[in-house]
Amino acid sequence: MPDRLRVVLDTNVFVSAVLFNGIANRLVDLWQKGDILFLMSQEILNEYIKVLSYTKFRLTDGEIKYILQEELLPFVKPLVVKQQVDAIKADPSDNRFLSLALQGKADYIISGDKHLLELGKYRTTRIVSLNSFLSLLSEKRI
Repeated sequence: MPDRLRVVLDTNVFVSAVLFNGIANRLVDLWQKGDILFLMSQEILNEYIKVLSYTKFRLTDGEIKYILQEELLPFVKPLVVKQQVDAIKADPSDNRFLSLALQGKADYIISGDKHLLELGKYRTTRIVSLNSFLSLLSEKRI
């Protein structure tokens, strides 16, 4: 399916999708069924692992390994980011999502982060909230 939407998920959206049964969980079905192309870099994967390891989530190493090996990695498009973006000065760590989006020609970054959402767009990538993305998907019927 070559016309799949290419997406980057901010850490908070990814964690909500894999750990909670709210609307973010719908993303898991979308990437696992191949309805969206989930773009991934090593740097973002490392960030996901770091956040999943926070004590507040009470996940064992085995549970984190399961999420990564069964729910995530078989379904992502891994990319090596060759160009670092420096567009967000207030929180430079957010630039990793822009860098991946640029490298992977992402259609969307799905985020709950105010610095990313304030941009609204970076080059050809739209930056939207989870609710906005799901609304766009339902309108497109994909």
